[in-house]
Amino acid sequence: MPSQQDLRRRIRSVRSTQQLTRAMKMVYAAKLRRSQAAVLEARPYAAALDEVLRSLAGRTGAGRHPLLVERPEKNVTLVVVAGDKGLCGAFNSNILREARALLGGGRWETVDLVLVGRRGIDFFRRRGLGAVAIFADLMKGVTVAGAHEVARLLAGRFESGKTDAVYLLYNRFRSIMRQEVTLERLLPVERTQRAAAGGVAPLLEPSPQALLGAILPRYVEFQVLRSLLDSQAAEHAARMTAMDSASKNAAEMIDRLTLTYNRARQASITKELIEIVSGAQALAER
Repeated sequence: MPSQQDLRRRIRSVRSTQQLTRAMKMVYAAKLRRSQAAVLEARPYAAALDEVLRSLAGRTGAGRHPLLVERPEKNVTLVVVAGDKGLCGAFNSNILREARALLGGGRWETVDLVLVGRRGIDFFRRRGLGAVAIFADLMKGVTVAGAHEVARLLAGRFESGKTDAVYLLYNRFRSIMRQEVTLERLLPVERTQRAAAGGVAPLLEPSPQALLGAILPRYVEFQVLRSLLDSQAAEHAARMTAMDSASKNAAEMIDRLTLTYNRARQASITKELIEIVSGAQALAER
């Protein structure tokens, strides 16, 4: 059994860790509130923009813009959005496990990686897998400029024919307790079917090609921004949950160590009393 001094030292150490995890939980709860508000505000606009663009693309045809051209998906670009730090439960491991499954699943002939977040960069670097582009510091604070930089890179690769499709792999924020690994096709933009015969076709002003030229680049930029905001909120939620669990586990450990310490202390006191009584009896018998 450990000594009382060792037990006291362990209790102090666990209490210090508990204070740290509680502070981290409060910090990431505040960050989560801001990230969650940004995600919830962006989703209605993203859904409306997606519906309008798909309808417009379905009416005008794929040849109207390079970002609508569909090709057989042999060479694709996979954007893997991970976090910069650990201490967030299975947040990073889930996304990286799914990425490895996609790389080894034979779904596409070749896959070019675009990595966002230090955890993903380090993971694939240790396994000798290169990437066409890396964004190491983007998840420290998601910005519009950073999302636009990623979107321009992806759109350029697709327009030049270097890739047949672009997919986003990220953690979608559902709730504080639930983050869902999501795979979405970014490019080419999916088109809805045209209205049935007899329907009234809308009058477009300016021309459909001009509308697509103005809306499509913004659509790609906004979809990248939305996925980054989703991943950031999911990471904050996962880390807050992990710190809450760590604080509870620390409290349970402190209770167990305190109980063990009290038992050891009681045993020591009992032993000392027995020694005193035995010594007194021995002196009385002389």
